[in-house]
Amino acid sequence: MTERTSSSSFARFSATTNTAVHRPDSPQSAKALTTTILNHVRLGRLPKAVSILFSSAVALPSSLYAHLFRICASSKAIVETRKLESHLVTFTPNPPVFLLNRAIECYGKCGCLEDAEGLFDEMPIRDGGSWNAMITAYSKNYRAGDALGLFSKMIGEGVYASEVTFASVLGSCGDALELWMSRQVHGLVVKYGYVGNVILESSLVDVYGKCWAMVDARRKFDEIETPNDVSWNVIVRRYLEMGEGGEAINMFSRMIRMKVKPMSFTVSNAVLACLSIGGLKEGLQIHGFGIKINMEEDEVVSSTLISMYAKCGDLESSRRIFNLPCSKNLISYTSMVSAYAMSGRTTEARELFDQMPERTVISWNVMLACYTRSFEWDKALDFVIMMRRKTEEADHVTLGLILNMCAAIPDVELGKQVHGYAYRHGFFSNLFVGNALLDMYGKCGNLTSARIWFYEMSHSRDKVSWNALLTSYARRGMSEEAMLIFGKMLGEAKPCKFTFGTLLAACANIFELEVGKQIHAFMIRNSYDIDIVISGALVDMYSKCRCVLYAMNVFDKTDSKDLILFNSMILGCSHNGMGGKVVELFERMEKEGIKPDRVTFQGLLHACITEGRVEMGRRYFDVMSDEYCLLPELEHYVSMVELYGQYGFMDELESFVTNMPFDPTPTILMRVFDYSRKYKCVKLGNWACDRLNELNPLVPFRFEIMDNS
Repeated sequence: MTERTSSSSFARFSATTNTAVHRPDSPQSAKALTTTILNHVRLGRLPKAVSILFSSAVALPSSLYAHLFRICASSKAIVETRKLESHLVTFTPNPPVFLLNRAIECYGKCGCLEDAEGLFDEMPIRDGGSWNAMITAYSKNYRAGDALGLFSKMIGEGVYASEVTFASVLGSCGDALELWMSRQVHGLVVKYGYVGNVILESSLVDVYGKCWAMVDARRKFDEIETPNDVSWNVIVRRYLEMGEGGEAINMFSRMIRMKVKPMSFTVSNAVLACLSIGGLKEGLQIHGFGIKINMEEDEVVSSTLISMYAKCGDLESSRRIFNLPCSKNLISYTSMVSAYAMSGRTTEARELFDQMPERTVISWNVMLACYTRSFEWDKALDFVIMMRRKTEEADHVTLGLILNMCAAIPDVELGKQVHGYAYRHGFFSNLFVGNALLDMYGKCGNLTSARIWFYEMSHSRDKVSWNALLTSYARRGMSEEAMLIFGKMLGEAKPCKFTFGTLLAACANIFELEVGKQIHAFMIRNSYDIDIVISGALVDMYSKCRCVLYAMNVFDKTDSKDLILFNSMILGCSHNGMGGKVVELFERMEKEGIKPDRVTFQGLLHACITEGRVEMGRRYFDVMSDEYCLLPELEHYVSMVELYGQYGFMDELESFVTNMPFDPTPTILMRVFDYSRKYKCVKLGNWACDRLNELNPLVPFRFEIMDNS
C-alpha cells in the first residue's frame, strides 16, 4: 500500500511538473485537446496521444479515458496505462468508479498485478465491477488462489456478483482443481438466479470435468436446456481428457443428431477420441462428416486427420489431406513430417521438412525426434549442427533430444556443451532438461558429474531424477551403491515400478537374496501393482539367487503371462538343475498359444545338457527350425556340441560338426578336441586339431590320447 501510494504521488508530481514545462502559451480547450488526441489515436500514434494528454493540466471527458484504456488494454501498453491512470486521479477530484475499473482491467491484461492491486486497495468506493476486474486480472494471470480468495472476501462483504464474475471464478476453480469450491460457486449461481445462462452452465461442466468429476459434469450438461456449440465442445473434450474416448464419440454423435454445427476443435477432439480407442471406422465417418460441412481443409481438423491416418498406418490418406489446396500451412506441414517420422520414413520426413516455407521450434523438434527415434545418431548430429546454423530457436524439448543423442553416441563433451547452453539460456532449472542431463552423464559413464549435478538439482529433483542416478550406478555394475541410493530416495521421493525393476536387476547381479526379498515385501506392503514386467524381474532375481521355489510362486501368481516371463522361468529352472520343470513349462507355454523364440530353445537345450537327455535335445534343435521357422544361432550349435560331447555321443557329434552350415569357431573346435581326447576318438580329434592349426598356425595343436592305465 505504501509503495503504491508513493508511486502514485510521484506520478501526480510528474504530471504537475510536466504541465509546467509543456503547457502551451495559448490554453487549449478540453474539446480541442480531445480532438487532437483522438486524431493521433486514429493514426496509430497511441504513445503520442497519451503523452499529449499526460502533458495537459485539465480534466478530460470520461469517454476519452475509457476509449484510451480500451486501446491500451488491447495493445498491452503498460507505460501509457500508468500515465492515463496518473492523469485521471490527479486532475479528476472524484474519478468515476467505472474508469478506475477500466484501469484495473488494463493493468490485468498487461500482466502488472501489483499496479492493479494497488489501485484496487486505494479505491475509496468500489462496486461489483471493481471486484470483478480484480478477480478477472488474477484469473487471467494464472493466480487462481488469489482470485478465489478475493471472491470469498467479496461474497463475505455482501457485494453482488455478476455473470462475468462467476465465469472468471469458475475458470480459476478449474485451474486450481478446486472441486469443493466449484460446488460452492455452483450453489451461488443457482441462488443468484443464473440458472439458464448457457455460458455459466457450460463453465460448470468444464470445471467439473477438469476436477475429474465427470458424473457431475454430465449431470450438469444434461440440465442445460439448449446446449450451444461451446457446451458440446466442452463435454466432448472433457470425456477425451478423462480417457473415455467412446463416450466422447457418443456425445459428438448426439450433437450431430441434434443438428448443432460443431466447432473445428470439437471435430478435432472427436477424431482424437477415435484414435484413443482405435476406432478407424468411426474416424472415417467423422472425416466424411467434416467434408460435408466444409471442415476438411480447416487447419485444426486437417492436422488431426493427418495424425489419425498416420497412426493407423495409412500415410497415403494423410498425404492426400495434406495436398489439399488450403491445407498446406505450418501446422499441417509439421503434422505430416511427424506422420512420416512415426512411420520410420525419415527420408520422406526430411524432404518435406526441407520444403517447409517457415518453421517453428516445434518443427525442428519433430524432425530431430524422427532421427533419434530411428537411432540415426549421425544424421541427428548433422541436423543439430544445421539447426544451430539456421535458427536461434531452442526449447527444453530440443535440449532433451540433443542430450538423448549425446547419451546414445556417447559424447560427454558435447553433452557438457549443452549443459553450458542450458545455464546461459535459463534452462538449467527446467526439470525435464535436468533429468536429461543426469541421464546423459550416467550413460556416458561420468558418474562423478552425474552425482554432482544430482546434488545441484536438490531444489527440483523428482523420482525420475532418482531413477536416473540409481540406474546409472546399476548399469555400471555398482549394485551396492545403487542400493544405498535407494535408501536415501525413500526419504525424498516415492519410488515407481521402474525403480523396483532396476533394483531387482541389481540384486540379481550381486546375488542379494535378502535385499531382493525386502524390496518384494516393500512393494506388497505399499500396494504396488506387480505387473508382468516386475514379475519378470522378480523371477529373474529369485532364480539367479538360487531360490527357484520363490520364483515359481511369483510366476504362478501372475495372471497374464507372456513370452519374456516364460523365458525367465525356463532359464531360471534350467540353470538351477530343474530340467524336468523346464519341459513342463515349455509344454504349458505351447498349450497357452505362446510361440517360443531362440531364448526359449537355449533354455531347453541347457536343461537337456544338465539332465543328460540327448535325444530330447536333438528333437528340440530340429523342432526349432522345422516347426517354428527359427534359424539356430551360434549358442544353439555350441549347446548341441556340448550335449553330444558331454555324454559320449561321438558319432552324432562328428556328423553334427561336419555338417554345420558355417565353419566351426575356435570355441566349438576346442570342445570337440577335448571331448575326442576324453572318449579316445582319434579321427575326430585329428580333424579338430587340423582345423585349429589352420586358424592359428603360430600355436600348433597336436592330438594325443593319454594312457591313464
